[in-house]
Amino acid sequence: MSLNRVMMLSVHSCPLDILGGRDTGGMNVYVRELSRKLGERGIWVDIFTRSKYPSIPKIVHINENVRVVHIKAGIEAPYHKNLIWNYLPEFQEGIYNFAREEGITYDLIHSHYWLSGVVASKLGQILGIPIVHMSHTMGFLKNQVARSDDEKDISLRLENEIKVIRAADRIVAATPLEKFEINREFDIPLNRIEVIPCGVDLNLFKHREPEEARKHLGLNGQKFILFVGRIDPIKGIDNLIRAMNILAKVDGNNGDGLRLLIIGGTLSDENNEEKSELKNLIELTSELNLGDRVEFLGTKSQDLLPCYYSSAEVCVLPSRYESFGIVALESMACGTPVIASEVGGLPYVMGEGETGFLVPEGNPEILAERISFIVGNPFIKEKFGREAVKQAERFEWSLIADKVVNLYSQLLS
Repeated sequence: MSLNRVMMLSVHSCPLDILGGRDTGGMNVYVRELSRKLGERGIWVDIFTRSKYPSIPKIVHINENVRVVHIKAGIEAPYHKNLIWNYLPEFQEGIYNFAREEGITYDLIHSHYWLSGVVASKLGQILGIPIVHMSHTMGFLKNQVARSDDEKDISLRLENEIKVIRAADRIVAATPLEKFEINREFDIPLNRIEVIPCGVDLNLFKHREPEEARKHLGLNGQKFILFVGRIDPIKGIDNLIRAMNILAKVDGNNGDGLRLLIIGGTLSDENNEEKSELKNLIELTSELNLGDRVEFLGTKSQDLLPCYYSSAEVCVLPSRYESFGIVALESMACGTPVIASEVGGLPYVMGEGETGFLVPEGNPEILAERISFIVGNPFIKEKFGREAVKQAERFEWSLIADKVVNLYSQLLS
């Protein structure tokens, strides 16, 4: 059976959304870029996502063969992703009706995150087509690092994540570690789990001359370190701010004047959880008298990110849990070393320690020490940067798309 049409499900998060919000990040990039590459190979892809804004057209074309289809599920407005559960039957019916009205027959379903997986398991049965599922994050792993009950995922997710994973014909794991964790936790046979990592757009994410990049951004020549990602407790930004406090107290060039730029989130965001965490981080910055050293920039468009990466001394991911770490990959592709917590998929992305440093999670002292070492040793920084570019080339999106197409073909044969 030949592969012609793929139904891509991303219920709670639209791949067209600006990155850096509470529910926008690596998964959005994955869905958009994978779909784009499938389209370039002549495969038709419809990405179904919840309609948040009535003003956005129902159908938006990404390229000739790929379109985003907005389906009504509850009120057409932003609301917490956990509430989407109540409207999944409406979302499922909307997809079914859309396919029937357009006379479309899909060859398989590729779902992303547990909410999409619930819809996929139902539609897969109704339409009699196979399901590929990718969780992107796992509820039980997030709960292991939660600092309070408020930060834990709801039991509804945990109960249904098991059902989703067991119903899928193939599971995509971003790293070998994730494959092991899925096998151990859910007793899924290893031959039903395929390791296919996330990718990076090497045409966009490539090294720029730091002086030119800073000039483009309107930044002066001051040295800075960079954080890019959602404003979420799980990202460990509080520990990075505490590391900045240690650096600020250190005499010499390594601590003097070094700034931290935080890209992601905004106080005007509609999500109360994100606003609360951002407020906590701003208060921590104030308590530590770091107002002149830590700057919250909010979300930035993807085309500006390569300039920020290229301008930075180092990109830091102090995450408590990170299923893959696409930000690390983007930074590496721009030739900027990475310091990251030794958690989840980050060791897999960074390789054998030649692209930066892996550090124990939750240790601001070691984090500060590693930042100081890279900032104070330009030769080491350049060496890490060169190796980072080589490592990132292994994750070019065309290579990743080839692996996904091969998986699809195996299922359909």
